[in-house]
Amino acid sequence: MRPSTQPQGFVIPISGFTIVRNGVKLGFPVVESIRSLLPVCEEVIVNVGKSDDETLDLVKSIDDPRVRILETEWDFSDRNYVFGRETLRAMRECRHPWGIYIQADEVLHEKGAHELQRVIQEVDGDPNVEALLCRYLHFYGDTFTLATHRRWYRREIRTVRLDPALDIRPYQGAQGFRVGPDHRKIRARLTDAEMFHYGWARPPEYIQKKREFTRDLFPGKEKEQLPLLPWEPLIKPFTGKHPAVATAWAEQRRAPAGERRVDDPKYSWDAFRFYLSDVIERVTGERVFEFRNYTLV
Repeated sequence: MRPSTQPQGFVIPISGFTIVRNGVKLGFPVVESIRSLLPVCEEVIVNVGKSDDETLDLVKSIDDPRVRILETEWDFSDRNYVFGRETLRAMRECRHPWGIYIQADEVLHEKGAHELQRVIQEVDGDPNVEALLCRYLHFYGDTFTLATHRRWYRREIRTVRLDPALDIRPYQGAQGFRVGPDHRKIRARLTDAEMFHYGWARPPEYIQKKREFTRDLFPGKEKEQLPLLPWEPLIKPFTGKHPAVATAWAEQRRAPAGERRVDDPKYSWDAFRFYLSDVIERVTGERVFEFRNYTLV
């Protein structure tokens, strides 16, 4: 690793960026998501798409001078690229060398925020490191149940260099990032920062709205409109602590005693394969057939 060219004791400033539209209607932890970045970011850029609810007012209610709001109207004519394009619009407004990206249904744990800040200072002088990875916890059904099998990604890029010369940009639907016109996989360092993904942990009425939105945006993708979420193998109770900024939000969304949000188990060959790959991962640390939207360095 090359030594940093910054003077000793200098702390590299960090930007945060996110996008949100109809966050109230969809039950996203919008305020908690944005607030989870503020302890380590000099600014947080929030691209708020024109909404059918009070999302803009909700973001404004944070009332922090570090939060900069872009009021925009999103073009859904090219459905597969709208989220990437709007994320890029927020990225381009960032003024600092590194940016932490967060989606509106994610909350960064405070320990993870400081971990990302620490690693940024450590790797800034190494041009081989273009991004940092967060470890993921995916909540399913409610905020005290985890989905853990291999189709739920265990890590993803959530911190990137913001040097325009590198041409790092969101890839397709902005789940990850790629580099340059040939979409080279970004070079990333794994960290211990934890991102809490609550997209499938909301009460049934919000999940139904999410399904309706997905069906309208991608016709044919959401074929079944079931009252309960489909059963998933390797669902586990969550016994840890939620991020401090999201503790109250998560507790309010705990499934009431006796309320079912997930369908009955339906065992199949696919389920057996998930259990088998889980055993392999626990023994070896490797996830079978894992898709990596990045190159580890």
